[in-house]
Amino acid sequence: MSLLVVGLSHRSAPVSVLERASLVREQQAKLVQDSLAAEPATEAAVLATCNRIELYADVDKFHAGVAELSTLLGRHTGVGLDELTPYLYVHYEDRAVHHLFSVACGLDSMVVGEGQILGQIKDALALGQELHTAGRLLNDLFQQALRVGKRAHSETGIDKAGQSLVTFGLEQLAGDTPVADWAAGRSALVIGAGSMSSLAATTLARAGAAELVIANRTLDRAGRLADSLAGLVDGARAVPMDAVAAELPHADIVVSCTGATGLVLTADLLREALDRRAERLAAGATGAGTAETVALLDLAMPRDIDAAAHRVGGLRLVDIESLAEASADEPMAADVDQVRAIVSAEVAAFGAAQRAAHITPTVVALRTMAADVVAGEIARLDGRLPDLDERQRAEITQTVRRVVDKLLHAPTVRVKELASTPGGAGYADALRELFDLDPQAVAAVSRADANGVNPSGGGAGRPGTAALQNDPKRGRV
Repeated sequence: MSLLVVGLSHRSAPVSVLERASLVREQQAKLVQDSLAAEPATEAAVLATCNRIELYADVDKFHAGVAELSTLLGRHTGVGLDELTPYLYVHYEDRAVHHLFSVACGLDSMVVGEGQILGQIKDALALGQELHTAGRLLNDLFQQALRVGKRAHSETGIDKAGQSLVTFGLEQLAGDTPVADWAAGRSALVIGAGSMSSLAATTLARAGAAELVIANRTLDRAGRLADSLAGLVDGARAVPMDAVAAELPHADIVVSCTGATGLVLTADLLREALDRRAERLAAGATGAGTAETVALLDLAMPRDIDAAAHRVGGLRLVDIESLAEASADEPMAADVDQVRAIVSAEVAAFGAAQRAAHITPTVVALRTMAADVVAGEIARLDGRLPDLDERQRAEITQTVRRVVDKLLHAPTVRVKELASTPGGAGYADALRELFDLDPQAVAAVSRADANGVNPSGGGAGRPGTAALQNDPKRGRV
């Protein structure tokens, strides 16, 4: 296995750098395509969230791979390589697997245990499949990461250790008051209609928000989200993005999470909204939209809301940067240790399965060669003993095949067992050398396997749980 990951996250880089390094989907697609075009990489996928960007690749040269992937990250993010390099981390082979499995379980999230990362891993895999940049290794890796993440959430209490960024952000705004009590009866404006915005809207509706407005560039999408909340809140409605300025003076809570590259809410726009809000209150406005302080939650990366809002009276802003600071003080749950054990076991299992799969083409090629030898000898027997009847010929053929199968059974089973151990790749080389197997025949089996064809006729294997493996150390560029 030659898996390499190069990336940066909230654990390695300040939010100011992450904000500049964020990539929209079109940029992510170009990044993986360029990674595949680079000489060291044969497969590539990118995992990009609001607090991480990681490039995964199957490479044939470690140092060249690190250099190329780092350069591509710098080029596509627009952050100079000299500036980016101190914040990059590198994981290779089993350590790369351990990292992704930990990410999938929420162990590496800003809010430990949050489950949204599973959807983002699924999106990363879907993009790689759509662009045909994810081959057998990355397909196996990401699909297994999804299974490991789901296992961690179903078998442990990791969900109690953390929550989504939405819930965590709202808790920061609510302070010591439960979110349900704090949001009840208030008017909320949600800007954006993606997965994070949808979660925010649903959370606020369930918390008892009196009014809920969804603003989005695509009005139909905002309308579908508003319709889905009809059973939770009476005042759910959709508006176009250009109506945000008109809606701001009426909102007690504003949540923004768009894919915009510039600011959605500037400090000047917010000051104007506060002035109009003051006029409403002076005129005797009552009910929703009259809270003393307007609560702003910015979950976008790059940011949607001007950081200068922190200094505007009448506003309370929580953004990714303040969430990162707050999450550093969150206690770790006891279940985290159990999840780490699951991750270590699954890493060991995945590595063993990959090493075993590496020798399969050699074993298949060996059995194919043996079958050809049997067929050749039977044909030779037909020429020497043409008077054999069908029953006799069939009995001889079956006997010869049984002898060959019995001779090959023990060594092929044993070599598969040995290949699953660390350093087991050498057994495939030994088998090819001992039986003088044609390298082209082995390569043909490998290509068929990579294309989803199982030459041996069996079902495709999936890694399971195996012995525990020590946590790997983190590398640095």
